[in-house]
Amino acid sequence: MSNIYLRTAITVGAFVVAFMLGYSMSARTGTEPGYFGAVETGAYGAAEASDKVEGISAEDADYYKSLSTE
Repeated sequence: MSNIYLRTAITVGAFVVAFMLGYSMSARTGTEPGYFGAVETGAYGAAEASDKVEGISAEDADYYKSLSTE
C-alpha cells in the first residue's frame, strides 16, 4: 500500500513543479494581459462586420482590406 502513496506523491509533486516552472516561464515572456484582445494584433474579437477598424490608420485598414480581396 505504501508504494501507491509514494507513486501518488511523486506524481502530484511532478505536476506541481511542472506547473510552477511553466507559470514562471510564462510570466517572463513579456506578453501583457489583454494583448490578444487588442485590435492591431488581429486576434480574437478583432474582426467585426464593420468597415471602420479602431486602433489603426485608414491607410493600414485599406492595405488589410486589399489583402483579403486577393
